[in-house]
Amino acid sequence: MSDVVAGNEALNASCSEDGFWRDKEGVALPVSASDLERHRYCPLSWSLSREGNSGQGDAITAGIKRHAEIHSQMKEFQIESKKMRRSVTVWTWWFSIIIALSIDAIAFNYIDDVVTPIYMARYLALWSVTTLIAGLIAISVPWRSIIGFNETINRQKTKYLVENDSFPQYWEPKGFIGGWFEAGRVEASLLFGSIVLGLHAIALAAADDRQQATFILFLTAMGWTLAASWQLQRLLLSDAALESIKKDIDLEYGDDVAYLDNDDGNSTLLVDNEIGLRGKPDQIVIVDGEFIPVEQKTGKVPRNPHDSHRMQLLAYLHLVEVSTKKSSPYGVLRYGKENLHQIPWTTSAKQELFDAIKEIQRLTVEGGAVRNHTRPGKCQNCSRRYACTESLV
Repeated sequence: MSDVVAGNEALNASCSEDGFWRDKEGVALPVSASDLERHRYCPLSWSLSREGNSGQGDAITAGIKRHAEIHSQMKEFQIESKKMRRSVTVWTWWFSIIIALSIDAIAFNYIDDVVTPIYMARYLALWSVTTLIAGLIAISVPWRSIIGFNETINRQKTKYLVENDSFPQYWEPKGFIGGWFEAGRVEASLLFGSIVLGLHAIALAAADDRQQATFILFLTAMGWTLAASWQLQRLLLSDAALESIKKDIDLEYGDDVAYLDNDDGNSTLLVDNEIGLRGKPDQIVIVDGEFIPVEQKTGKVPRNPHDSHRMQLLAYLHLVEVSTKKSSPYGVLRYGKENLHQIPWTTSAKQELFDAIKEIQRLTVEGGAVRNHTRPGKCQNCSRRYACTESLV
């Protein structure tokens, strides 16, 4: 039924002033990145695909299996990255507490008798209340917007991950902008600090003298040290596991995966409604603060990247630019583990992409797709040769 509706929309579409084909309501005809790849390989193969002729052959089966293996590795990387970030956050907080307790213990051991434990307890209690109020205000007021908070590269990455549901965020809810009863990392740190200071004040209030207060502080610091050591061990194990996975998927130090097509329907479809383009790249990797789309290709490793694969990657480069509001310098075609090709994203490449989209939309409306080559070998490797009446073999 949906194919019939799409066909009717195509019949009612016409070419707009900008060259893209839109229906009577001004909606651009949809073109996927896979459409672009098939059309560049052979317009006739693309047409056969639209008619419902799926690709067949051992290469298709092997490719699906290999893609599943690669996505599994990437998913494992995301899970380990999540564990790593959580371990770093917890260990940092715990280590800060150890330092604070140790400094207090040393100070109490050498402090003048004028400053008693109960006096210090009152001071810490006041500090705890002040921090609590600051945390509640930070939650209630959109202070980031008030002070003109500018997004850093890390913040842009976090927003992109949240908006596209790449993986769950621990502190910032979806669409987080701060304030109006929304809490981020800063607010969580203030509330956590208030709790620690409050407990510290209670411990000091229970001490009868300076020596007892010093003993309580050192004992508490020892307990936190043991807990922090256990957390540090988890952190080191996560780091080792992460480095091992990075070697398998060829990621450098500092790189991160912002997007992953899981092939299970849960990954976000990137869309440019203005021109009708849509698609799901295999991965979007963050390299030196740049969002780099990566397309995995299986099968025989070519000497140079196939033009059809390059066209598909250009589609992803445009979609990443539209989604992140930031142009990527290049994309990556990956054949096998070590055969990587950087495809630059330039003005001429964008125009080439737009011309291909317009041609596919035209063929969708007017028809007339024909074979664009005279190479028997290309027909031999075509997964839709079984349904083609113009095959050269």
